Amino acid sequence: MKIQGKMFMWLSVFLLIMAVVYGVWSKEPAGTTALFLAFGLAIMIGFYLGFTARRVDVGAQDNKEADVADDAGELGFFSPHSWQPLFLALGGSFAFLSVAIGWWLMYFAAPLILASIWGWVFEYYRGENRTQ
Repeated sequence: MKIQGKMFMWLSVFLLIMAVVYGVWSKEPAGTTALFLAFGLAIMIGFYLGFTARRVDVGAQDNKEADVADDAGELGFFSPHSWQPLFLALGGSFAFLSVAIGWWLMYFAAPLILASIWGWVFEYYRGENRTQ
């Protein structure tokens, strides 16, 4: 995780330089703002990965002598039968579609997004899958 943090930090430095050069050279506000926002996103991800790398065990990607098989193992628990991501994607698509069609569509998208997030978070706290 340490190498990924360094990569994002170097990417953020590159994006900052490019944002300044692009802003001075083109004097176009939309692209300059997008590059500065990309810089902010890259620095947040790089800081998070660097911050987390100090608190977890060294992974195989940080060891130069490691093989591919050294990083094998369980990656986590992924719900095999959840319908919540589908409804969340549907609500997100309605939300993005509201920019093109009209903001009134957001009145339908927001409750769908909130209900699907609620259902996804508390999916294993009730019902038949309560004990997993």
